[in-house]
Amino acid sequence: MAPEDRRAALISATVPLLHEHGLDVSTRQIASAAGVAEGTIFGVFKDKNSLVVAALAHALDPQPTLAALAAIDPAMDLRSRLTAAADLIHQRFAANARLMSAARTLALCTGNQHVIALRMAQSRERLQAAITELIEPDAAALRRSPGTTARLLLMFAGANTYGPFGDPEGFNGAEIVSLLLDGLLVVTGNHDNPLVIPFITRAPRAGRRDE
Repeated sequence: MAPEDRRAALISATVPLLHEHGLDVSTRQIASAAGVAEGTIFGVFKDKNSLVVAALAHALDPQPTLAALAAIDPAMDLRSRLTAAADLIHQRFAANARLMSAARTLALCTGNQHVIALRMAQSRERLQAAITELIEPDAAALRRSPGTTARLLLMFAGANTYGPFGDPEGFNGAEIVSLLLDGLLVVTGNHDNPLVIPFITRAPRAGRRDE
């Protein structure tokens, strides 16, 4: 088997083990899952961490989610588009919760683990850009820019998955979007004289343009 094929096979075998064991996965477990001798790992990877970083980068590739976001019907109204996007983001975060924890741990290590930190940052930027594009046709209907709205959606979804007060099973995409678009106040009044909730703008921080 060519070295590239061995690398790919080892990465494929490592991903499900990371879901199950996190960073505690051993090279013996990886070799067993891949059906190779343990020494084979070190023939194509410098050490266990190098293999784990490669497996995390592969597993956390945002391209499948980006493709699904791009496939959302642009003819749907903003709320429906955002709900579909929030569900996709929630599914991604929930499926990769343990991998994200492992990636953050590696990102704090010394050495070449900065690669995974860079990949994570790039992934966030690409997801935000895709959601921003989804929102832009309705920019005039929002009090904040599409980019800020996309960032808030990702923040809500991330807090729901990773935060101590999250409820991933009970707090779905529709509720995240309702919180984002409607807030929590009960709006009273009628269609002819609706209650308009004022929005308090913040002064932009020095050196940063509020999107």
